Amino acid sequence: MLIGWSEIDITPKKKIKLAGQFYERISEFTESPICVIAMAISTEEDHAVFCACDLESVYPNLLALARQKIAQACSGRTAPGPDPAKVMVSATHTHTSYEYKGEDKRDSSLSVLARVLPESMKYVPKVAAEDVVTSEEALEFLSEKIAEAVLTAWDSREEAFYANEFGRAAVGMCRRAVYDDGTAKMWGDTDHANFDCLEGGNDSGIELLYTFDRNKKPTGVVANIACPSQVLEQRSFISSDYWGKVRQYLREEFGPAFHVLGLCSAAGDQCPRDLIRWVEPETPIDDPNVIRIHPLKRRADPSMFDIKGCCRVGRRIADEILAVSREIEEYHTDGIFRHRVLKLRLPLRRVTISEYEAAKRELDEYIKSCGASGEFTFKDNAAMHVCAGVMARYEHQQDTDLHDAEVHVIRLGEIAFATNSFELFLDYGNRIRARSKAQQTFLIQLCCGSDGYLPTEKAERGSHYSAYVSSGVTGHAGGDLLVRETLETIRTLFLEN
Repeated sequence: MLIGWSEIDITPKKKIKLAGQFYERISEFTESPICVIAMAISTEEDHAVFCACDLESVYPNLLALARQKIAQACSGRTAPGPDPAKVMVSATHTHTSYEYKGEDKRDSSLSVLARVLPESMKYVPKVAAEDVVTSEEALEFLSEKIAEAVLTAWDSREEAFYANEFGRAAVGMCRRAVYDDGTAKMWGDTDHANFDCLEGGNDSGIELLYTFDRNKKPTGVVANIACPSQVLEQRSFISSDYWGKVRQYLREEFGPAFHVLGLCSAAGDQCPRDLIRWVEPETPIDDPNVIRIHPLKRRADPSMFDIKGCCRVGRRIADEILAVSREIEEYHTDGIFRHRVLKLRLPLRRVTISEYEAAKRELDEYIKSCGASGEFTFKDNAAMHVCAGVMARYEHQQDTDLHDAEVHVIRLGEIAFATNSFELFLDYGNRIRARSKAQQTFLIQLCCGSDGYLPTEKAERGSHYSAYVSSGVTGHAGGDLLVRETLETIRTLFLEN
């Protein structure tokens, strides 16, 4: 078995637009470097390249462009390169990295707003700046760096050992509060007489895969955690969030050449904040969903909106990875290696006629309240997003029933890897892990696409952001199908000798 690593810096030299919030943010400084990390694995049987990016999402056009550049680079080589179709590109889901040009979609909420808003209405961004990296420049730059990371990892492959292990660290917690009338709210206030429970659980487990050179010197670790890297998500600086801290702390122990491939497990309803023991941000933030009226001071974690909290999370993870590494006894150099690429066709989550008509009326009324020649801001965009999303889905479903999703399933010895392109709610991940035929199952969300949230049926009933129709392309029927197809593929791979 051959394993190779690479890390390519993507920290910009000038200001960038930051992705991930309804309100505009321009980077003010760099808190920590951002990068693309790749690990290539190959045997005589098969191969795979895992690539994790400090990005909010990996849109299909970025994936396609990166794969195109990989194919072009390999066409001029004598030695075979990786199959671009077996290159998996995922996002850590940080909200303090590049905004880049995605695909222009008529079925998006923004396209609906562009059509229905009066021409006299002027959008006023919260912030603006000159000499900022354009979204087109960012797309080209990122695709080049992803291709470079993949090819560098491929070219650096050498004989290696690996060890799969398991750890625990408290990182992710459910971010949806449920009230006594059955409704739910992302970031909902729990210090409320009508608060009933958190909608879902959390997963403190860390799936770990350590790699070593032929002399058993540590070269890197794959860490699979059920929480997006979003401690600092509302801040206006460039940051790799808690994964940057994990890299920093582990390199203090293993040296500067040690690699960390951070993979986000099923975590669509997870966040690094405790909604029960709520700790306020150190300084105000613009997200109205996290504002509390007269919050009590709690004895709990440091603010998980700020750098101190980010360091605490990074330290927890790094300490556990170090502790587990000291107990490794079993090293592997081979094992059955199979890589399957699936194209799933998932049912589009539909909008009813009455839902469409209600959304259209509500949007029309909101536009009238703004004034025909008025201005609107990110707050108006956020307020109109749900209605516009319902209208966009209604239009889209008139000629589309299914949504294509790329899924990778891999067997490495007694380990399974399974990807998906969603912000997948934790319950789906739990179902896959619990029924998987593998000894250990790594799950990678927001990989090879960015298809929005995939909520459970329970979340759809509770509604609110992350469970609205406009929050994703498919619903619980698609989630059930994703689970079944993933499990069946794992089962088939583990029947092979």
